Amino acid sequence: MSKLEPKIKSKRWTPESESQLLESWAKENTYEFNMNSGKKIYTVDTPPPYLSGPMHVGQVTHYTQIDTIARYRRMQGFEVNFPLGIDRNGLPVEVRVEKDLGINMHKTPRDEFLRLCKKRLDEDEKIAIHAFKRLGIAFNTYEDTGSYRTDSPKYRAVTQATFIEIWNKGLVYSDVRPNNWCFDCGTTIADAEVEYSERQTILNYLHFQVEGLDPIEIATTRPELLCACGAVFVHPDDTRYSAYHGMKAKVPIFELEVPIIASPTAQMDFGTGALMVCSYGDQADIMAFRDYSLTPIAAVSPEGTMTEAAGKYAGMTIAEARKAILAELKKRKLLFKEEQSVQRVPLCWRSGTPIEFIAMNEYYVKQVEFVEELLNIAKETTFFPAFHKQILIDWLNRVTVDWPVSRRRYYGTELPIWYCNSCGEPVLPELSSEPKYYQPWHEDPPFTKCTKCGAESGFKGEERTFDTWMDSSISGLQTIGYMRNEKLFKKAFGNVLRPQGKDIVRTWLYYSLLRTLQLTGKPAFKEVWVSGHVVDENGEAMSKSKGNSPPPMPFVEKYGADAMRMFGALEAGLGSDVRFSEDRLAGVSKFMTKLWNIARFISMFPIPKEIPFKKLTPVDQWILAELNKTLDRIIPECELLDFHKPATEIRGFTWNLFADHVMEMIKGRAFNTDSTFSEDEQKSAWFTLHEVLKKVTRALAPITPYITDRIYRELYDEKGIHRQNYPSVRKEWESKLTDYTELLLQTNSAFWKFKRENGLSLRQGLPEAYISENLEPWCKDLQAMHGVEKISFGVPKDDRFIEVKISEQDNKIYILPPLQE
Repeated sequence: MSKLEPKIKSKRWTPESESQLLESWAKENTYEFNMNSGKKIYTVDTPPPYLSGPMHVGQVTHYTQIDTIARYRRMQGFEVNFPLGIDRNGLPVEVRVEKDLGINMHKTPRDEFLRLCKKRLDEDEKIAIHAFKRLGIAFNTYEDTGSYRTDSPKYRAVTQATFIEIWNKGLVYSDVRPNNWCFDCGTTIADAEVEYSERQTILNYLHFQVEGLDPIEIATTRPELLCACGAVFVHPDDTRYSAYHGMKAKVPIFELEVPIIASPTAQMDFGTGALMVCSYGDQADIMAFRDYSLTPIAAVSPEGTMTEAAGKYAGMTIAEARKAILAELKKRKLLFKEEQSVQRVPLCWRSGTPIEFIAMNEYYVKQVEFVEELLNIAKETTFFPAFHKQILIDWLNRVTVDWPVSRRRYYGTELPIWYCNSCGEPVLPELSSEPKYYQPWHEDPPFTKCTKCGAESGFKGEERTFDTWMDSSISGLQTIGYMRNEKLFKKAFGNVLRPQGKDIVRTWLYYSLLRTLQLTGKPAFKEVWVSGHVVDENGEAMSKSKGNSPPPMPFVEKYGADAMRMFGALEAGLGSDVRFSEDRLAGVSKFMTKLWNIARFISMFPIPKEIPFKKLTPVDQWILAELNKTLDRIIPECELLDFHKPATEIRGFTWNLFADHVMEMIKGRAFNTDSTFSEDEQKSAWFTLHEVLKKVTRALAPITPYITDRIYRELYDEKGIHRQNYPSVRKEWESKLTDYTELLLQTNSAFWKFKRENGLSLRQGLPEAYISENLEPWCKDLQAMHGVEKISFGVPKDDRFIEVKISEQDNKIYILPPLQE
């Protein structure tokens, strides 16, 4: 045989090697979605990233893990609909434009403000799409098969059409009621958008005068709301206040008289046991005003200042009013004690601003009446991992009020409503076969007559926009052509995966399930996949302010996208938090180098025709049986859409067994330089090496798409790896020799240990050795591997042999040292 040369010419795998494949994938339409292929459609309702500059490490890990799922399903034979959605609506872009340009949204012409928002989003989108491509994320990017921008007319038209549909079903109403209000965002927010944080505060003890009785002592953290006090609650079983039931208390400073009500909501062991009920200090106050028909007083304006109800404190900020009122209470000797306390404060999840409860007229979507049905859907839907289902169930059990969906912002989908100038009735367009996008704030309605009074006196357009979750909650429907492509929708609905982070289960997942149920009467998803967070190496949440959230793309350019993707899979199981560490990422990149070197070595040998398993040498049968066992362990994990164990197992097999032992053992047979082995034995080695490489690269392909595709193109199929089948377990690939794998590895290690300890080169030959008789099938390959002239079995009687212990089980080999020259 002529000198063997590697078919893979490039000596190194580098991050630059990855970029070369992007052009091939685009040219070949490798990931094109074809709804008419005849295959079963599997849709991934990808989380549409919100554009706010370059991606962070957590996003990179999250999206590459989702891409791994799409690639795995594609290799299983599904027609994968994997859309790229971009979330462009809502508060973040408005706030960034206001901050960066030093403007105020409500003081800027609406058209101009929208233009500035769109310009910023377009710039950020280019950055995001470049990053997605570089990471090897295989989206199909054609709008008619699912990819979208949430601010596109097409997408917004469907959002509005679905609103009209549920309006017609009687699931929407307007009402004036207290809602969560964010001063920074300048709008109502839903309960699902509220987070809570504990902070230190002062508990202030006040005297409320009661005619004919001693003053009643009240403890409050919100003295600025005294002007909005509607009642004092005491517990009916609290004997300290039995005489006060039904009496009137006078609110200090403001001299309001309010009823003292016996209510079980008062906590006898908190403060003084007497509770000041105001409109509105918290959710409990809101419930109390409703349950006891109290008349609310608006103390705080939407601008965050005190109203006229606060008297001389009107116009002050909440903090200013609190300080001034406390000073006045001290002056009048009505504040008799102050003590430190801990308060649970509701915050806007976007801005982090403490919220207030302000009564506003808003539109609501009914949700409370759907909770039981949604609980049943939650229980029947498959979750990966299963334990994250409880996050949804816990949230559903907390839903007690309907969803306020109108917002006083600009960059969002407008409510498609006009109001009759004669009677004030809200009028909506009729549904059409092709959804149309409406902007009522600056266009005439598609009708001329009021449906209630019949007047044709004109209409005033609604200026508010939707809560962005009204848009995002129909992404799963949008991706499969709802209201746009009936053929696609009929084929794809019912086999949709929702992948997402655990932090938005109560928002994106919940609202998606609610909206799909309202529109179709069916569950939105067949499967729900919920990931953990990416944190720093100390387990701390990443943030720019902490300085522990480095930009990810420099790491990608330094170590490669495959290394970044493999790192995300190796670091933690699905649902657990991933700790980011550059040192460990660098370690993962070494595996990429190892895999390339393995492939380049194997590429030296011809690829023989298929050899039946039974005709392979016993050693080669053992190798394929070990590979088969590895596949048997990882495929169930793949089916759970958790690629942590598959990544760990494949890396372990490839590096620790195949590279370190198998290749070293059978390369002598593969080269067969001195014709020690027969031609059949040599071809058996060639076949086995290539078969293992094929299976390993295909098993790794969803996780590391670049290097595996390049290897496969160079050696096995010029069309690449990503339309190949995922490797499966072969029933016939079994060997009893796998019982002795550990003994074999220990024996190899003992030979290497002996040579190192005796100052011998690992290539140094040895005259003779005794090993376990269980290793007899490996005898010829071990001789070639370790350069042993003769291998025997058992224990030698010649005391020239040196005993080498190879395991805790007292296994030994015996080696005859070479003669010293």
